[in-house]
Amino acid sequence: MPAALAPVLFACSASQPAQQPLSPQALAAVIDDPGVEREGLARAIDALFTADDSSAAQGAGETRAVIVMRAGRIVAERYGSGYHENTRFAGGGIARSITAVMVGMLVSDGRLRLNETAPVPAWQRPGDPRGEITLRHLLQMRSGLREEPGDEARMLFGPGRDDMAGAAEDQPLAAEPGARFQDDAASGIILADLAARVLAPGGDADARRRAVADYLRTRLFEPVQMRGIVPSYDAHGTMNGGAMIDATARDFARFGEFLRNRGAVHGAQLVPRQWIEFMASPSPREKQYGAGVWLNRTPTDSEPRLFPARGPRDMMAALGDGGQAVLVSPARKLVVVRLGATPRDGDAALMGKLGDIVALFR
Repeated sequence: MPAALAPVLFACSASQPAQQPLSPQALAAVIDDPGVEREGLARAIDALFTADDSSAAQGAGETRAVIVMRAGRIVAERYGSGYHENTRFAGGGIARSITAVMVGMLVSDGRLRLNETAPVPAWQRPGDPRGEITLRHLLQMRSGLREEPGDEARMLFGPGRDDMAGAAEDQPLAAEPGARFQDDAASGIILADLAARVLAPGGDADARRRAVADYLRTRLFEPVQMRGIVPSYDAHGTMNGGAMIDATARDFARFGEFLRNRGAVHGAQLVPRQWIEFMASPSPREKQYGAGVWLNRTPTDSEPRLFPARGPRDMMAALGDGGQAVLVSPARKLVVVRLGATPRDGDAALMGKLGDIVALFR
């Protein structure tokens, strides 16, 4: 990775209005760059670290790390108390975006096929309607598999935690494959299981774990220089591709930069450009979701996850529960990472503040 990812904490000298003083941390977070409006960016970042005047339930919660990159260079980086550039943060659903890239590599290798039946053995029995589920359906979270309240918790932390994919793949259909969108972690876990099946066919848990870890390390993590990333695996050797990959803020920023460059690093195409374009294309059943990433589009029947009324249309986002976010806009040459702890009803407040940062770049 270029020297752009070296520490860039420099003091800003711009005068600040006396009625709204900036904290010393805010003043130290933004580099002296002629292409960056330093004071406006410092204020927008400071707002993420400042406690909301509203109740905690309505606010954006606690921000622990923010990185802003423009044109491949860090222009702002700030951490909350007790956190730093080597801290690993729980990425939550950001794992789905990483899993989608891994699947794209396997499709490019000819080891998986996007529009054919997902090769889950239990679904191949004659007459099983789940045999109609394709990789495309899983990537766009429209498999049709049943997910009821508590199912995800049981899969990740309860009886299904030792074989998460088995628990997910055992679910019956609740809708025709492809017919409806449902935000879930199960699809990412099933995709990770399929990756292990093709990389270590017939292998035991250790073989599955090693095969997936080696593939990700050599094909994605090392080329992108995501040095601190740590995926989690269950006892069956399946990566939790839906909810549990930890990494540093800079790792997540590097991943965002990889997406911004449409799958290329230093001119080397790690995954076909067309695959990133597919990921960033609206799903037929949910305009604000693509394949492994959220999009800055106005949904039909739900609240927007991002900020379509004020942000770039080309923005894609890897999002995780608790306000984990990697926002990417190729048109604005922009990557914004925010990591922290946001209450469930604080997403709109958080996105409003992240939208303030994005709006500073054109």
